[in-house]
Amino acid sequence: MCSLALFPPPLPSGNTTLCESNNELLSGRKYEETVQVIILTAFVMSDLNERIFVRIQKCSVVLKVSCFWLLNLVLIPKWLAMSAGCVLALLKRIASFHGSLFPHVTLSSEDMITEFSQVLNWPDCVVRAFAWHPHTDKFAVALLDDSIKIYNPKSATTPTLKHRLQRSVAAVSWKPLCASALAVACHSSILVWHVDPCSLSTRPSSGCAQVLSHPGHSPVTSIVWSPSGSLLVSASPMDTAMLVWDVAAESCVPLQRVGGGGVTFLSWSPDGSHVLASTPAALFRVWETRMWTCERWPCLKGRCQSGCWSPDGSRLLFSVQGESVIYALTFSSSPGLSSNSPVTGPQAATVVADLSETTFNTQDGCIVVGGEIQCLVWDPKGERLAVLLKGDPQAADRPAMIAVFKTRTSPIFELLPCGFVQGEPGAEPRLIQFHPNFQHGALLTVCWSSGKITHVPFYFLSAGVPHFGLNGSPSLPRPQERPADFANQSLFTEMLS
Repeated sequence: MCSLALFPPPLPSGNTTLCESNNELLSGRKYEETVQVIILTAFVMSDLNERIFVRIQKCSVVLKVSCFWLLNLVLIPKWLAMSAGCVLALLKRIASFHGSLFPHVTLSSEDMITEFSQVLNWPDCVVRAFAWHPHTDKFAVALLDDSIKIYNPKSATTPTLKHRLQRSVAAVSWKPLCASALAVACHSSILVWHVDPCSLSTRPSSGCAQVLSHPGHSPVTSIVWSPSGSLLVSASPMDTAMLVWDVAAESCVPLQRVGGGGVTFLSWSPDGSHVLASTPAALFRVWETRMWTCERWPCLKGRCQSGCWSPDGSRLLFSVQGESVIYALTFSSSPGLSSNSPVTGPQAATVVADLSETTFNTQDGCIVVGGEIQCLVWDPKGERLAVLLKGDPQAADRPAMIAVFKTRTSPIFELLPCGFVQGEPGAEPRLIQFHPNFQHGALLTVCWSSGKITHVPFYFLSAGVPHFGLNGSPSLPRPQERPADFANQSLFTEMLS
């Protein structure tokens, strides 16, 4: 089994991960002349760090009217008052029992988003959400003041999106096969912005945003588009149903099952066949999208924290709260059946990596890396897996860290260590995402606690795994290659497990 003990040690203080080349992570100091050319490839957006955000807390005065004065105005029969008191006591007991079953219902909206967000330390994070466009090089960034900026290297205009309902932004997601539609998960609703990429306006009006809302569906913590862009699914920890939206009609269909206490995180497989739906309880569901039926998967210790799909949608990697391992579920079509045949579900999850705390001796002393997992992301080629480890904010020698694995999905699944991605001194990773269309390997975007965003390229030749299109059909096969590092280091393979 692959573990952190097989990784190279973290970089010394002052060194930054620049890129991967020739199967090796390259690093350097910020001001070294010898690496200035490479630093240009790891583009850093430092303007976010220079912004100062002021959060204004609006206080509201709640007027409490004493029951004594009400009784002086209206004479209430004694039997009615006693009945009302009994009903109130019963409702309080029911609410207390519900809170003991699902403790998250007692949290405030902001604490709830913090608990279930894929972003580490969401309340104090300068960048609260990030999303690459699936077909171009532009991306959207949600900031601490709930504004959203859209950056495009081919345009000098940087639109800023603001709306009165755009509060507590938990996630943003671009619509596939569309240049202008951006979905935003907010406190009380979902906003779908339609921003003309050719417009020169820096402040699109609020009329450019559709408002999608549903009673009891708040706060919204996760949204995901179908690969074809025809459907949008949203989730809220306070709603036991995930909502499947027809955005054009502004209507939704609730998909609800008993148990779980809500839905916290969603992930749609690239081939469109499955949707992962995590809950606040120790179980998650995998929905198949032909008939919209689901499989229920219980967890032993805690809820499913994060998950990601292989490019062909046949394998799901996920992590569980309170555990330091990565699990895998494999979905495969029955042999001899057509591509439209039902997909056979797995019988059990397999442990593919152990990320337990490991002590490394570095030039700066001992550093402990590992523990609970905050987020998993898999590059679209299926050859690099990035894992955001929470660390311990109270301990200086247990920092949050990004561990990157080399992966192979065909003909068998393999997992190999690559290395750790580190930023400037004092900066910790908060959010990670892969570029959907990087042509020279994989491009990992990292949002740091300092407010900077860096893009770390991993240069490699793709092994040519099959990629599925929007209709589920594989693209033309490419010649299979087997790099030397995979041939010599089989640390986890399906044959050996």
